[in-house]
Amino acid sequence: MKAPKYFVLDTNVLLHNPESINSFGDNYVVLPMTVIEELDNFKRINDELGRSARQVIRQLDRLRSQGTLKDGVTLGNGGVLKISLEEKSLQGIYLDMSVPDNRILAVATNLAAQSKKVIFVSKDISARLKADALGIEVMDFEQQKCDFDSLYNGWRDLQVAGEVIDTFYKDKSLTIAGSDFYANEFVILKDQANPKHTGFARAINRDTLTHLESTYESAWELHARSKEQRMALELLLDPKINLITLMGRAGTGKTLLALAAGLHCVLRLETYDKLLVSRPIIPMGRDIGYLPGTKDDKLSLWMQPIFDNLSYLMRLDHKFEDGTVQNKISQLIKNQQIELEALTYIRGRSIPDQFVIIDEAQNLTPHEVKTIVSRAGENTKMVITGDPNQIDNPYLDASSNGLAYAVEKLKGQPLYGHVTLSKSERSPLSAVAADFL
Repeated sequence: MKAPKYFVLDTNVLLHNPESINSFGDNYVVLPMTVIEELDNFKRINDELGRSARQVIRQLDRLRSQGTLKDGVTLGNGGVLKISLEEKSLQGIYLDMSVPDNRILAVATNLAAQSKKVIFVSKDISARLKADALGIEVMDFEQQKCDFDSLYNGWRDLQVAGEVIDTFYKDKSLTIAGSDFYANEFVILKDQANPKHTGFARAINRDTLTHLESTYESAWELHARSKEQRMALELLLDPKINLITLMGRAGTGKTLLALAAGLHCVLRLETYDKLLVSRPIIPMGRDIGYLPGTKDDKLSLWMQPIFDNLSYLMRLDHKFEDGTVQNKISQLIKNQQIELEALTYIRGRSIPDQFVIIDEAQNLTPHEVKTIVSRAGENTKMVITGDPNQIDNPYLDASSNGLAYAVEKLKGQPLYGHVTLSKSERSPLSAVAADFL
């Protein structure tokens, strides 16, 4: 019989995914006492980390009713969960035991000294480096990771005979037997003999393509500058698509396109009652500390990029002089046609009849993205944007963030669409910075 493995979990794994204790099969899951103490500290915080901590603690309390956690309690998948006390020191090794990470590593080291097959699991790279230096096998928590390098980008090129493209232009749809298109994937048909002879299509099922809707070529006076932006507008303006993810580097127009479509659908088409914009409050670089004023005063600083884009779009409308643009935005907010909200306050809400934009979603965990999307009520469109190459969350990377995870898991769903934008359209300077810096 194969010897069981002992997975020693770092606190950040539980905060990343409160259900992670059930992810290790019929092996031992070991939680050092320091992890419990850190969860106790986090549970008082009124944010997603605090909620995750409370969820884990409640889960452990339910398991406690089945037996003593010190000796181990059997999980539903056949594994065993136990809480372990740390040693005050490690023989022959100097580690500062006032550091929580070192106390957690001490548990893993002592188990390994008992000839156990020990694996230390952490989202913290530095902690994994320490464990490796101590001779302990390490791993990231990868259950909710995807391969970013091969991530679905929402469109593909397809080489076909010229007659196929001619047929596509004559008919409303084109069926290509044996294809494996995803629903709402875009396909650029290219003539095998003449590269300039092309067709621009959108998949409606695994083997059928249709034309793009001509009325979706612009939104709020904003016209697409690239084929990728045209794809994005097609999804943003289609009322049958309820969830859209837009991914791309800085300057590709993700947020601007989403805001333009939101204004167009709310104020002109009146498809939705309100435009709701939210983003996580994670600073770039050093935090500036506590901000003065009311919640709205503080939020206005974090939402300044949104205000900048709204101001630009209002000027495109040609109905407002520069001096009245800010007044118009303030009036729309006062009339509750536009709402700017911190993600912290989204949880628990039911959001019907709204065009919702979640910006900077690369800083969200898969669990947080699931929580946000599940807020959508009847007749709500949700747009999630972000750049996985600009992650400020220390425990996420391009493969483990919630935006990339959503793209990988939702591709092919009829009510979902995705586009990865690659060309910077903000300015020549922005494009040079994105390419060379």
